Amino acid sequence: MTTTYDVHSPTFMTGDEFQIPTFRLLQQDGTLFDGAEAPELDKEKALRIYRAMLVTRVLDERMLAAQRQGRLSFYMQCTGEEAAVIGATAALDDGDMIMAQYREQGALAYRGFTYDEFMNQLFGNELDYGKGRQMPIHYGSRKLHYMTISSPLATQIPQATGYAYGQKLAGEGHCTITFFGEGAASEGDFHAALNMASVHKVPVIFFCRNNGYAISTPATEQFAADGIAPRAFGYRMHVIRVDGNDILAVYRATQEARAIAVEQNEPVLIEAMTYRLAAHSSSDDPSGYRSRKEEEAWREKDPILRMQRWLFDREWWSEEEEKDLQESLRREVLETMKRAEKRPPPPLESLVTDVYADVTPALQRQLDALKTHIRKYPDAYPKGARSLDPDVSASSDAVKASDDQEGA
Repeated sequence: MTTTYDVHSPTFMTGDEFQIPTFRLLQQDGTLFDGAEAPELDKEKALRIYRAMLVTRVLDERMLAAQRQGRLSFYMQCTGEEAAVIGATAALDDGDMIMAQYREQGALAYRGFTYDEFMNQLFGNELDYGKGRQMPIHYGSRKLHYMTISSPLATQIPQATGYAYGQKLAGEGHCTITFFGEGAASEGDFHAALNMASVHKVPVIFFCRNNGYAISTPATEQFAADGIAPRAFGYRMHVIRVDGNDILAVYRATQEARAIAVEQNEPVLIEAMTYRLAAHSSSDDPSGYRSRKEEEAWREKDPILRMQRWLFDREWWSEEEEKDLQESLRREVLETMKRAEKRPPPPLESLVTDVYADVTPALQRQLDALKTHIRKYPDAYPKGARSLDPDVSASSDAVKASDDQEGA
């Protein structure tokens, strides 16, 4: 039962009586705030985190350029939010489940997703684990415990609660983290998920990337309260607000959130205050709703630059190593993109696989009709890109890759 106390005159409260503080450790110059204590983070793991941040930034830069060149239909960047995503992922066990929104490619990069795997999905070729059925940036990897991304906003939040409930029953010491923006927190799915998680006490971390805008709608037009964090109190949930551009603070906060989730089987809400330095997507022009001055102010708070300075200060990284890695990553991303572009799309037969153990008569009729249509209008389709032989299925390499690693 909830503990209550009586008053004898009407007392109304708005929540303005207190404000949730923001947890910070690392200043922009790479030094700690006075009195701040860095989390235990050895050189090897720190460099793994930093490399993932650079991998993500370079991928984003090159793929947006590819989209502008007409080589890719669509792209969404993580630029400016790398510390929030990668710092949180690094604080987890690699066996924990990640349910992302659509801007968390950094989490995959940290866990070892290769540029080849990114490119295969972006171009939807025969080695794409999703077999070309998803838009670009809808990644998934069973091997890396990264649930395949779904376009509808906020659907992954209640799904994370349900998955974490299963983890609780399994009792293997794992949790689920779900990433979403403050705009997604305006969906009903968010509230249903938090309520269910608190009632059933499941090991889930709700990680809100509050970057100030739901596409073009500023936070001030989304909600009147002090951000997303106070909503946790309505569900009696553990909550912390953290500087989302501070890699050390995000890492430490998520470490402790995971301990609460796994050891106490209780959910946690983390609100990471950050900023989307890029457009919402390759279809968006942010100049229509925010100023250049605002963007430049946040560029001064670049999370990659902040961590780089911290690494330099500890003599764990150097200017020369930075230059060599940047050049290496740029070459690699261009080479893998060229390879991915040349690979054919998935075989036509793969359209009806992975749904039923045996293709149903209705699906077979539809597939036969499609083949007839393609034979009638062959010039409208890539020559040799799709098999029309009903006995031919996906290549052995594509099938093996899909079986090994396709999104759960």
